[in-house]
Amino acid sequence: MSQSRDAKVIDTAIRLLFLGGFCLLAFQLVAPLFGLMIWAVILAVAVYPAHAWLSARLGGRSAPSALLLTLLGLAITLGPVAVMAAQVIDAVAWMVAAVQQGSVALPSADRLAQVPLIGARLVQAWDAFGANLAQLLAQVGPVLLSTGRIVLGKVAGVGIALAMLSLSVIIMGLLFRPGPALVAQARRFANRLFAPRGAGFVDLAGATVRNVSRGVIGVAVIQALLAGIIMVAFGVPLAGPLTLVALVLGIVQIGPGPVLIPVIIWAWFAMATGWAVLFTIVMLPVMVVDNVLRPMLMARGLETPMLVILVGVLGGMFAYGLIGLFIGPVILAVFYELVTAWVNAAEPETVAPPESPGDEPSHLP
Repeated sequence: MSQSRDAKVIDTAIRLLFLGGFCLLAFQLVAPLFGLMIWAVILAVAVYPAHAWLSARLGGRSAPSALLLTLLGLAITLGPVAVMAAQVIDAVAWMVAAVQQGSVALPSADRLAQVPLIGARLVQAWDAFGANLAQLLAQVGPVLLSTGRIVLGKVAGVGIALAMLSLSVIIMGLLFRPGPALVAQARRFANRLFAPRGAGFVDLAGATVRNVSRGVIGVAVIQALLAGIIMVAFGVPLAGPLTLVALVLGIVQIGPGPVLIPVIIWAWFAMATGWAVLFTIVMLPVMVVDNVLRPMLMARGLETPMLVILVGVLGGMFAYGLIGLFIGPVILAVFYELVTAWVNAAEPETVAPPESPGDEPSHLP
């Protein structure tokens, strides 16, 4: 009897050893592409309603819809980068030519003189800075060169990240067709772990990802797009890079204020007063529209409190970076539902003690 039990233990240990080895090998194979696949799944979940709507308009054909959305995603991902790169190249070429020709000069400071109380001092300081600009450039040239190399390295890192994001967009397009079957498998797997609420947790995760994408990415895109259109319409220099920086700051929950406030201040010195007033009036609502739209979109259709979603977004961003914007609220929302289900679990019904043999049964009149 003991030998049979020992044989079963050894057999189970060998099975677990081989299973653990296969899991380790599978993890090592998937680990280099883990971030890429997570981004692809997040994008597929967020964009799938648009895919379903578009495929229905195309007569139920899934492949053309997936192709169109993939091309649109690549255009959104790579389009602003191409515009920014072109503008940066033009700006760098202009600066190099100006330095080589010795024609680097500051613009006139006539409007600085109109600043009350300190206008004359500002003009004097501006003129003194412009007179010594060549000497200043000669002194800080090596520092600027090293700083430029660092900036170029950061730009290269951003380029690599955008290339990975483009691959995620392509994988997103490939996930649309088997999407329903994959969701069904995920629900069955979740039911094995959290029966009978596992399927509900999968649905909650999908709804959370879609709401966060609308409330974070969607609002940031709307803000940056409106800001970019306004800056182009008013002739603001380097509108493309400023729009991209505003988009990134909106996504990481800082907001476009650090970009738009200096632009508004610049407008009061570079534009006529009437145009500066108009520019300020149309730009201020763009800066604060996220405070109205984001809570509405992120809490739409979810029973999870808005505070839980917001804490998950901010905590996930600080803990895991940009991808944490989606992972954080999903984890926290599922954890909140688990705790709520445990707290609200029905207590066992109290069973009344049996009547003693001597007691007479009571009868209602």
